[in-house]
Amino acid sequence: MRIFGFERYGGPEVQRFFEVPPPERRDGTVLVAMRAAGVNPADIKVRTGQRQGRVSVDFPMAMGREACGIVLSADEETGLQPGCLVFGSCADGSGALADHVLLEATQTVPVPAHVTAVEAACIPVAIGTAWDALDELDLQPGETLLVLGAGGGVGSHAVQLGLLRGLRVIGVASPGKRRLVVDLGAVHIPSGPGWTGRVEAVAPEGVHGLIDTVGGETLRQSPPVLRPGSVIRSIASPAAAVEIGGSGVTRRRTAQTYAEVAALVASGALAPVVGATFPFSDCADAVALVESGHASGRTVVTNDR
Repeated sequence: MRIFGFERYGGPEVQRFFEVPPPERRDGTVLVAMRAAGVNPADIKVRTGQRQGRVSVDFPMAMGREACGIVLSADEETGLQPGCLVFGSCADGSGALADHVLLEATQTVPVPAHVTAVEAACIPVAIGTAWDALDELDLQPGETLLVLGAGGGVGSHAVQLGLLRGLRVIGVASPGKRRLVVDLGAVHIPSGPGWTGRVEAVAPEGVHGLIDTVGGETLRQSPPVLRPGSVIRSIASPAAAVEIGGSGVTRRRTAQTYAEVAALVASGALAPVVGATFPFSDCADAVALVESGHASGRTVVTNDR
């Protein structure tokens, strides 16, 4: 079968298509024929070796950590029958950009009616991270949430989920993503020099919670816009978040969480923001878009083979 992956750590030069034997399903996993797979910034960090010790890699390994596909084989107790469309997180040592994908059984659920494979493939990483971050912030209706990087994969869904919880949401994003952020229902603040002053102008009392997907100096500049006791969670730079009294996000990755998110999508309350889709043959272009840092919403690879 085909995988798009890497056989050593490094930059874009190490990634390519490989022909490998189909994976053998092991206990606790679900083998699926991939129909859609998300591409995320974290996938780049795995390829470069920045996630060594945190993400198991078995070379050559496909890139990607989330997929939607047709069940080929599963443990009987899962209740997942062959032919069922499911989505979930990849098993250890395997990736998503492949004809056949191994998913963790405890992190795999059926795709509800009225949810597409592309939408389902967006849930485990980006939307699930936003969901977990908001649970950790535990803000109350009427309080103000600030999202740094509100036009990206995690940020655009943190905006929507925050609004569903009754929060006032302010989204910092590039001017080119203004329409996206406004259409989602947030107050848009242009990123770049002086962004904190622009936030203070619309929230002079400060914000109650911050979800960061940008990191670095942008995150370190945020204290002037925070209220005393504000809760901070960073996906991009947990260490920088600690410096200003916050932390990273503890991911749950449970079937229950994924099912709850999928139900919101099925009801129309939550709309996965898919900025670009690519056929499997164009995996390199999908990864390049994400690696550029300029992707809007989610980037998804589809596979009809």
